[in-house]
Amino acid sequence: MKTLFFDLDGTLIDSAVGITRCVAYSLERMGHPGLGEATLRRWIGPALRVSYGQLFDAPADIERAVALYRERFESEGWREHTIYDGIGDAVEAAHAAGWRLAVVTAKNEPHARKIVDTLPFGARFREVVGATPDGRLSHKPELIAEALARFGIDADRAAASCTMIGDRHMDIEGAVHHRMRGIGVLWGFGDEAELRDAGAHALARTPADLTALFAQA
Repeated sequence: MKTLFFDLDGTLIDSAVGITRCVAYSLERMGHPGLGEATLRRWIGPALRVSYGQLFDAPADIERAVALYRERFESEGWREHTIYDGIGDAVEAAHAAGWRLAVVTAKNEPHARKIVDTLPFGARFREVVGATPDGRLSHKPELIAEALARFGIDADRAAASCTMIGDRHMDIEGAVHHRMRGIGVLWGFGDEAELRDAGAHALARTPADLTALFAQA
């Protein structure tokens, strides 16, 4: 069965408000002067420990910042998102065409599952794979590997039958790592140059473009 792995933030949902507010909250509590809005938006996609590691040297400070982020996210941040127009139609079309669907995200898996459960098309996803709270799984190559393991897909079948869809270079680099097709989407937080440089096989400017790309595949 052919399988589509969807990123969450910047692909299915616009989560900029929730993520940036949680980062700002954590930095304020840490006594950090804070970051500009444009810089905060670049935090959407990478693993939290990678981003906090650029600001704090001590592992204990990084872990405290992550804990503070999650503190606000669990109470408020997980609800602070909107669904991209048309993405639900693309998901439904892929499901109707017989694709197996899953979410693969660097977001903490319990948080990702909580969000996907509220999406009107969330039931179409057979699995939700996210980062482990301890950071053991946090980068796209290892998250995709976990998704493949849960579905029992070996490396050769992954290259022939799986596609990763996302808005940042990490999504495409994860696909390249596993020799999979990678589709970059341009309504999220990355840009065309970033996605092309990462090795995207195709780009979708709108969710409707995704449906056409699925048909071609």
